Amino acid sequence: MVKCIIFDCDGVLVDTEKIGNGILLAMAQEHGFEMELEDAYRYFNGRNLKDCFRYIEEAIDQKLPEDFEMQYREKSFEAFKTQVKPMKGIENFISKLKIPYCVASSGPMKKIRLNLEVAGLLDKFENRMFSSYQIGSWKPDPGIFLHAAKEMGFEVKDCVVIEDSKAGVKAGVSGGFKVYGFANGFNNEDLEEEGAELFNSYEELSEKLGF
Repeated sequence: MVKCIIFDCDGVLVDTEKIGNGILLAMAQEHGFEMELEDAYRYFNGRNLKDCFRYIEEAIDQKLPEDFEMQYREKSFEAFKTQVKPMKGIENFISKLKIPYCVASSGPMKKIRLNLEVAGLLDKFENRMFSSYQIGSWKPDPGIFLHAAKEMGFEVKDCVVIEDSKAGVKAGVSGGFKVYGFANGFNNEDLEEEGAELFNSYEELSEKLGF
């Protein structure tokens, strides 16, 4: 029986992936990088930003400017402040939960807080937010999920992880968790390949978990 739910943040609780990827692609394009948004979902979602930048640098065969990360953070934070919305069905799903839950993300704590606040979900996760930056371990390493389970006081076997990225599913599965993958049309094959059980809506997840 499931005793604790560990949510990823972007693309699972809050609808940010389109905003973040759109800004990253537009900025990288100025340096000769070309990629479709659909591919960005596959390659960049759930990954540490530095890995994304490295991927872009290898593709264009040159270093990005020193201030690229700072510029990206500033632009995306500005966009997140006004554009972030909760994922469809998440508020209803959380309101019915009778077991503990938390969020474990590769993003910095400041970003997690901002996105949850704008989406109206912050009060539901206060004191139950865990960031890779706190422990220096990023997905696809399972560290952040293991840390979250421990902090919440549960064993791996009693937790489930909710993810939407290849790197995130890989992290959950390699940590020994049962992982449910939020299918968005771009990621279905990748998530299944890594061992996630797919769901298409929070109504469907409720049924799968027997809530």
